Amino acid sequence: MTGILAARNLSKWYGQVIAVNNVGFTLGAGVTGLLGPNGAGKSSLMKLITGQLRPSQGEITVFGERAWNNPGLFRRIGFCPEQDSFYERMTGAEFLQALLRLNGYGEAEVRRRAQDALALVALADARDKKIAAYSKGMRQRIKLAQAIAHDPEVLVLDEPLAGMDPVGRHETIRLVRRWGREGKCVIVSSHILHEVEAMTSNILLMHNGEVLAEGDVHQIRDLIDKHPHNIYIRCSDARRLAAALVGFDDVVGIRFHPEGDAVTVESRRPDDFYRRLPELMLEAGLELEEITSPDDNLQAVFHYLVK
Repeated sequence: MTGILAARNLSKWYGQVIAVNNVGFTLGAGVTGLLGPNGAGKSSLMKLITGQLRPSQGEITVFGERAWNNPGLFRRIGFCPEQDSFYERMTGAEFLQALLRLNGYGEAEVRRRAQDALALVALADARDKKIAAYSKGMRQRIKLAQAIAHDPEVLVLDEPLAGMDPVGRHETIRLVRRWGREGKCVIVSSHILHEVEAMTSNILLMHNGEVLAEGDVHQIRDLIDKHPHNIYIRCSDARRLAAALVGFDDVVGIRFHPEGDAVTVESRRPDDFYRRLPELMLEAGLELEEITSPDDNLQAVFHYLVK
């Protein structure tokens, strides 16, 4: 196996319940969105990656080393869990400093790293405030701070945007994208698909413990041949456009919209369709006002693969 993080024949079961079922994938540097409905096995997979769970079968490796029972890897991995687990009477700074000491840093380095991490997640002003008094958004940010304070090469972020206000979500998305550009391997889960899409187009989609798809969301969509692409077109004369499109052999359906100036076209070869459309519009004397593909996005891929 190659790559920073790799799974081979990976399974985890609890008695009769299978959480992760014979999973295999390879991830390198950059951001990967881990998607799937509740119960898909995302949290179990994250705990396997971070060495918190022992595989029932197969293996998961980080930098070529097995994650389970390998304390030496912990310094290279940062984990932001979905659930809160704090020493509530500690301040934000005390919490980070305590965890950094467990990584073996000296006191000067502990203070510097804690301060840098707090500043990065916009908690510098709350460094001396007890965590018990933190808002939900602040608690999310302190979890992010502890995940990155030791500058790990792999970041595993379980629902990091939950409970954040819009400004906090925007800043966290910006940070995640920055960490990916810096060469870190970032795995981030979220139930809100458009937020994942704002961070990355690379996904790992799980359902019933299995990986249904891995890679670029647009390439995955192109491989789902049995579902034609839906293309929304608004122009000066929708009926004349529809009449011209009927001759396209890749067009399998045309649907008019109530407003009267728009159609949704179903095409089995969208690339060919897009190439021919400009010439057709000119020949028909039509003025294009809007063209979008509501089908070439994460929501559509998720729907087709899971449903």
